[in-house]
Amino acid sequence: MPSVDYRTLAGDILQEVGGESNIASLAHCATRLRFKLKDPTKADKVAVEQLPGVITVMEAGGQFQVVIGNNVPLVFTEIGKISKLVGDDADEGAEKGNLFNRFVALISSIFLPFLWTLAGAALLKAFVGAAAQFGWLDAASGTYAVLNATGDAVLKFLPVLLAITAAKRFKANQFTAVVLAGALMYLELTAWTGLEASPSDFFGIPVIAVSYVGSVIPIIVAVWIQGHLERFLDAKLPSVIRNFTTPLVTLLIMVPLTILTVGPITTYAGKGISWVIMTIWTFAPWLAGALMGGLWQVFVIFGVHWAFVPVILNDLSLQGYSLITGALLAPVLAQAGAALAVFFRSKSAKRRSLAGPASFSGFLAGITEPVIYGVNLPLKRPFIFGCVGGAIGGAIGAQAGSAMSGFALPSILSIPAYLPAGPITSASFVWQMIGTGLAILIAFVLTFLFGVKDAPDTEMASSDPIAEVAAIGAIEVSAPVNGQLVALSSINDKVFAAGALGNGLGIVPSAGEVYAPLGGTVVSAFPTGHAFGIKSAEGVEALVHIGIDTVQLAGKGFSPAVTQGQQVAAGDLLATVDLEVIKAAGFDPTTVLVITNTAEFAAVLPAENRRVTHGDTAIVIER
Repeated sequence: MPSVDYRTLAGDILQEVGGESNIASLAHCATRLRFKLKDPTKADKVAVEQLPGVITVMEAGGQFQVVIGNNVPLVFTEIGKISKLVGDDADEGAEKGNLFNRFVALISSIFLPFLWTLAGAALLKAFVGAAAQFGWLDAASGTYAVLNATGDAVLKFLPVLLAITAAKRFKANQFTAVVLAGALMYLELTAWTGLEASPSDFFGIPVIAVSYVGSVIPIIVAVWIQGHLERFLDAKLPSVIRNFTTPLVTLLIMVPLTILTVGPITTYAGKGISWVIMTIWTFAPWLAGALMGGLWQVFVIFGVHWAFVPVILNDLSLQGYSLITGALLAPVLAQAGAALAVFFRSKSAKRRSLAGPASFSGFLAGITEPVIYGVNLPLKRPFIFGCVGGAIGGAIGAQAGSAMSGFALPSILSIPAYLPAGPITSASFVWQMIGTGLAILIAFVLTFLFGVKDAPDTEMASSDPIAEVAAIGAIEVSAPVNGQLVALSSINDKVFAAGALGNGLGIVPSAGEVYAPLGGTVVSAFPTGHAFGIKSAEGVEALVHIGIDTVQLAGKGFSPAVTQGQQVAAGDLLATVDLEVIKAAGFDPTTVLVITNTAEFAAVLPAENRRVTHGDTAIVIER
């Protein structure tokens, strides 16, 4: 694949999202740049998606997400060099969205900064535990103690990490937040060593004994309250004493308040969530696992998977394992297995060059975004087959009681985290491996046999695959308007972009005349003049849709030239449209051309990005 200049890419992305002044905050996860934009309408999604090095763009959770893949840290670093973007410090102007979107954005902003440290340390702990279990390392040795402490520290001192990121998110003093977390843990740690006893009361008020070491929810809620308290104090205290009095009063209030109220309430709330999940798993573990396994990658697409992170970490803190994770290994590796089948089966060198590295990333690191957006979802069936395999594997893993004993991204490297520990038995581990293997096999075989229908592109003399395929007698569908071709996936309509109505492309029109893309019968002609369906003698069913959501114009600006049932030849005028009327009304004038019966053909190949004149070949169909 061609090399990418990440400095150039960083600058191009900043420009196309509306410039640095339009960015309220920027963060990144394993594969995506996550922008919060002050005015999302200023971002050119189509332009960003067409940049070399960008896989796709998603808008979810109130964020403009640019999917880069494994090299996202490189792009993030380059953006930092050419801008003054600083995390979430300026998010007041960002669009808030609905309550659920705000919750997902909150969770991701708190956990993302130390996600890789958390995953790396958890993997180290899993490997050390596996080495001890197999007799490769003496559990009584000093070497084991040092390595185990290294891997265990991130979970034990998780409240400190959360205090830092939560303080940044809630605009609280980070150092005060760390002291708050430290105070909560100090009481417990000193009790462990016998230096002090855990307090039973505070000024006669009973203190409920809860564990804060490794906890998740108490410190997040406590820091949220801390932020509000600090802003109140800063506004009320005289400037001459504010700098030292604000942290003094904050700690005097927040530590007792957390110990007496916030800590116990949130701890029991966390236990309640864990109890609900345990109850579901107890009642019908196979059903819970099937739903989680089948839908996990759908959750990833919409960023909803972040909502499960605090639940998983809370379970690990309270009981040392999380049953949710027992259903996650299969769906991740199943998608990687489907992409591997695409790599072996596809005739397209371009698609294979993406499928190979993407499947490797999925198997080894558990990163599935390149697999989903670059390989499986565009082909549809591989993604579905991956979900089917994930559902079956997730059901088997959950029914067997499998679970991770540490936090890690589900992947081949994280398998040691599923080894027997505590209530996790050897049998559950074996069944986890069987279920995961079956998930991979199902996704691979179904994709290999039924999921890939494309044409070779390595022997084409032209950079556009249209020329070679058209030369061998395939069906040609011409451009209905003059303008710039754009990928279907970049269309600002989820139904068209997802290919739900068939494969095709979009054209940003430069003129208002719309022509028939092929000869046949006009099977549908909307009275509003915004859409026409044509069926050719060869059985090709083409839909020409003028503009996005332009049905709302009720025909204003449209002058249809044909009626339903009329016979047309390729190039006949279908309609005339006033593009300025569409734009003035706030609608996108992009004209969409899709083959609605795509599934009936061996391949539907849209032309690549270029300017066209009506009558130029835009789509080639292999029978």
